[in-house]
Amino acid sequence: MTESLPGALKRRGKQVAKRLLGYDSRNWLRIRQIEAFTAFLEAHGRKSSDVIEISPGWNRHWKTMCSNYTSVDFPDFDICKDRTDRQYSVVIADQVLEHVQRPLAAVQNIHAMTRPGGWAMVATPFLFRVHARPHDYNRWTAAGLKQVLVEGGFPQAEIQVFSWGNKACAKAHIGGPVRPYGLWRDLSNDEEYPLMVWAFARKPG
Repeated sequence: MTESLPGALKRRGKQVAKRLLGYDSRNWLRIRQIEAFTAFLEAHGRKSSDVIEISPGWNRHWKTMCSNYTSVDFPDFDICKDRTDRQYSVVIADQVLEHVQRPLAAVQNIHAMTRPGGWAMVATPFLFRVHARPHDYNRWTAAGLKQVLVEGGFPQAEIQVFSWGNKACAKAHIGGPVRPYGLWRDLSNDEEYPLMVWAFARKPG
């Protein structure tokens, strides 16, 4: 059905107003994690290094930032049993580990794909609804994610873990859609209500 002219003008007007107000369409749940990943990739020229992303699916956010980017996708590439022949300076698994049946095997393969001196960037939700794409198996606290990375081969001293969340964001996502950050939403952090957990793990050179 073709959109009417008044409808198109109204929609366009809303888009312009949002842009002028600084409306942020990024996921409220992931704002702090996206900021952390962005800063990490921008530091020390990492965004220009060889980067591989595991199963980005519909979301190829990091492709737009990294000039030497490649990706591998499930089901053709299953991180629980597959690994690439070559190693990379940066291996990204963003919203992946909650969907794998054997997370330890997945992390072992991520470790194998990371070149000496390189980094793995891993992010998973904690307080978030079940979202099977095609399956949803796991949740970790920051301490739990660190332990999985240690068991997968990364030295404990080379892993930095973080989390972000608060009650307002948790309540807003009960029974509703994923909400964009929009404007003026609460970004305070309550360590007892982590919605998103992430880590940077270095493979010693």
